[in-house]
Amino acid sequence: MNLSDSEWRKKLTPEQYEVLRGKGTEAPFTGKLLYNDQAGSYTCAACGNVLFDSTTKFEADCGWPSFYDAKKGSVVLSPDNTLGMHRVEVTCARCGGHLGHVFDDAPDQPTGQRFCINSAALAFLPKK
Repeated sequence: MNLSDSEWRKKLTPEQYEVLRGKGTEAPFTGKLLYNDQAGSYTCAACGNVLFDSTTKFEADCGWPSFYDAKKGSVVLSPDNTLGMHRVEVTCARCGGHLGHVFDDAPDQPTGQRFCINSAALAFLPKK
């Protein structure tokens, strides 16, 4: 998806735009999907790309939805050295929207990884 800035602003809410296009971060413990425990799929709020399965979601007590794995080919991981620290940014492989970051601090999970994702960057599709 290659939309202009004005098209993204029309398509997204101000909070979604700030996170997905401006690489912002929503306040911890405020996201609508943080405590969602329904079965289904988490998609990119901007383009609908399926990113995470609910079976990979876990409670990390970090303030944002956390997943231990992403759907194959759904995300792109890139170095992020902003704010004086080294992190790995997670973006949507389809539209390039900023989703959050991935950390190697989940030893109790199968991959050892914690995809720390902004609720504002996600939509949820319940399992039928």
